[in-house]
Amino acid sequence: MSIRFGTDGWRAVISDTFTFENVRLVAQAIANYVNITAEHEHPEVVVGFDTRFLSDRYAREVARVMAGNGIVAHLTRADAPTPAVSYAVVEKQAAAGVMITASHNPPRYNGIKLKASFGGSALPEQARQVEALLERNQLEGRGPNMMSYEQAIVQDLIKKFDPAWAYYQHLSELVDLDTISMGELRVVADAMYGSGRGAFRDLLSRTRCHLFEIRGEMNPGFGGIHPEPMGHYLQALVAAIQAQHAHVGLATDGDADRIGAMDAHGNFVDPHHIFALVLRYLVEKRGLTGAVVKSVSTTQMVTRMAKHYGLPLYETPVGFNHIADYMLKGDILMGGEESGGLSIKGHIPEGDGVLMGMLLLEVMAEAKSPLHELVNDIQQQFGPACYARRDIPLMRPVPKREMSERLKSQAPSHLAGEPVIELSTLDGVKYILADDSWLLIRPSGTEPVLRVYAEGRSNDEVNALLAYGQEVAAL
Repeated sequence: MSIRFGTDGWRAVISDTFTFENVRLVAQAIANYVNITAEHEHPEVVVGFDTRFLSDRYAREVARVMAGNGIVAHLTRADAPTPAVSYAVVEKQAAAGVMITASHNPPRYNGIKLKASFGGSALPEQARQVEALLERNQLEGRGPNMMSYEQAIVQDLIKKFDPAWAYYQHLSELVDLDTISMGELRVVADAMYGSGRGAFRDLLSRTRCHLFEIRGEMNPGFGGIHPEPMGHYLQALVAAIQAQHAHVGLATDGDADRIGAMDAHGNFVDPHHIFALVLRYLVEKRGLTGAVVKSVSTTQMVTRMAKHYGLPLYETPVGFNHIADYMLKGDILMGGEESGGLSIKGHIPEGDGVLMGMLLLEVMAEAKSPLHELVNDIQQQFGPACYARRDIPLMRPVPKREMSERLKSQAPSHLAGEPVIELSTLDGVKYILADDSWLLIRPSGTEPVLRVYAEGRSNDEVNALLAYGQEVAAL
């Protein structure tokens, strides 16, 4: 068995590779790592889980392994958002966090996200150390050290807790609830059957906003969809907005570290626009400064904004862990990626769909404008920018280096009628055109799919770029 950590932990198909036995083995390697590297004699670890099939049982097994290795496991009482679990790592000064989730991946997947003591995803070197310990344990025939659940509870080695209220208190210091309240917005929250359920309801319960939640019940199969806040998975949200005459719809993914939105007309507002709207608000209305970090697949609008406001800009490979590196080292105002993982100064270095949803409500309330008008305004100021992504299923894994070399060697001189002026291989291959449009092709780090991304000055240009990307990717 070979278990490798991807862009944010380990994910695999339930009952195929993601089994109780393998979860215990990974938990043992994490426990070894914690005991080797912890600064305290009696280290503690936070363990949380989402709404997926058996996630609560997997989390319980992780806690038992921690207890068997003398590590106190703070185990969430119920499913919880990943950012709430990550914040609990910081709040409890724990050595690490373990979140049982496959985030936005299809229902047949589950996974383990490893969180470092700073409340963000484990750094690549930390993940490699866990992988090395896992391999060592297997070579030496070492199984997991485990304690019975009941005994661990009695000995206070497993402590049940609710991460919500400390997390909500922290978020209330990052958003202006008074401004949101004055907006008296009608909001539909779509939890997509994930562990973000109830979060917006709880946060808005003391405001004058009216909150309606859909898909908040337990459904480990996610109603047959990917719990990813993309437009084609949000038709239920469109219907609810119309039925409730709502001003906005907010959608979070399976573990609530990603955000997507819908305006009152049922138009999808993607994370690119949420990133841009919140960034402009933080600079112009709050007067904040700092560098901006974005993944290679994120809109050029953010690049133009950073230049306009005189803010340093950094571009990273896909995966919020790369953005977190910058947030840990410097003065970062905001960081984010096209998939909806976004965070701001003062927060943990972790994508947070709940925080970003609340900030979007604050932007709307302060502007006293409908969301579609705000989107049109940001497009006029920093666009035009049209965007789309296609995911191509792969029959076999594609080595990223092999694909990158092929795409580089076959790079065209023109795309969609525009000269190709730059080639980036930061993550996959990105063709940058003279009119600031771009096409990116890269294998996913979490699923057997090839992702093709495009941003252009018009939908026709985007479609032309995607058509080329799909054609060459299929070769």
